[in-house]
Amino acid sequence: MSTHYETLTHADTYREAFAVEPPQALGERHLWPRKPGFFIVHAATAAAIAQPVVAKAAADAEPSPPADTPTDAPAASTERVLVPAQWGLVPHWVKSASDAKLRAPKLVNAKSDTASTGTAFRDAWLNGQRCIVPMVAFYEDDLRSGKAVPTRVARVDGKPMGVAGLWARWQGADGEVIISYCLLTVNANNHALLHRYGQPGSEKSMPAILNEGAYDAWLTARPEKAKEFMRQYAAQWLTANPVEKKTDKVPKGWLG
Repeated sequence: MSTHYETLTHADTYREAFAVEPPQALGERHLWPRKPGFFIVHAATAAAIAQPVVAKAAADAEPSPPADTPTDAPAASTERVLVPAQWGLVPHWVKSASDAKLRAPKLVNAKSDTASTGTAFRDAWLNGQRCIVPMVAFYEDDLRSGKAVPTRVARVDGKPMGVAGLWARWQGADGEVIISYCLLTVNANNHALLHRYGQPGSEKSMPAILNEGAYDAWLTARPEKAKEFMRQYAAQWLTANPVEKKTDKVPKGWLG
């Protein structure tokens, strides 16, 4: 599974590819676990994320559908918004900020076939906390030579990718808030390109890259329909190239 991806480097690309306003500051080009990145949701969801956590008693008394979950009410606006967040999911039930710091690097990816049942990701999946993670490329290790060779995987046409993800909002007892997200992955054992990468003998996986026309449908789908979007992205639309630049290698202390 990838623990390194490349963000968008031009503000206009956010508008052109994802119909969202770009951030005031683009941030780091190369993203690693627990680093600040961005995800995309509809405006109503972004507004809900920004609200303080409702007291448990009130929440239990007045259950409400998750943001972006279809109801009988009039359809909500599909305006998209970019939300700054940490890469590495922090589930709402985490006890403390220090616990969150330890868990997040291990929760940057969620297998789509177990996301609805796994302890760390289940609530986000069932509550419809889905997002789109914009990126230009992701990195995998090519270990076929016996040495790890970082390999950059991108679209053949050079356009950015919208990867399916899950988001979470954690709030500590002292009011500290962590907005976080993870990437959803699909099995790639039989993928013509991605089956080459990762540890030999282990399950191969790849980010769940969405088709451009499916962005809004992914964000609004009911949980039982969401897995229909978890598909391999065609190998002929991707290209993989080894990189040896120092800036593309894991920085010391990235888990610190």
